[in-house]
Amino acid sequence: MDIRQRIEDYLAGPEQLRQAIEGMTDAELDAAPIPGKWSTRQVVCHIADFEPVYADRMKWVLVEENPPLPGGDPDQFAEKLAYAQRDLEEELQLISAVRNHLGRILKTLEPAQFERTGIHTRDGELSLWALLDRITGHIPHHIKLIQEKRDALAS
Repeated sequence: MDIRQRIEDYLAGPEQLRQAIEGMTDAELDAAPIPGKWSTRQVVCHIADFEPVYADRMKWVLVEENPPLPGGDPDQFAEKLAYAQRDLEEELQLISAVRNHLGRILKTLEPAQFERTGIHTRDGELSLWALLDRITGHIPHHIKLIQEKRDALAS
């Protein structure tokens, strides 16, 4: 496990997301060209909602012994948290701020601290490393889906 590289990958995510949506119009951001899939705006809002959730989970793992880690239904977040009215620049700034904030903390840790665990309500025991790995992969996963939307809009 290369902790330093994983932290750098984590910190690179917001700029990758910004590049993935660069040049999209409001109509393109709000379009849902793939039936049953979220719009790009909804995807960015989803990412912004779960960045603080993961940051909190990781902080709890660092300061408590096997703390409970709440789950969350992304569809409920999308339905109830005004995704259509949210400003994408604010969402992107939030994502960057959370990652920069937590990245600074992560860089101070010893390797053994990444083995600390918490208990997720759905997934059971998760280490700090597993949480970091999951959230680091979250943006690249959604960038692929954004590209699918862009391709569908272009055809």
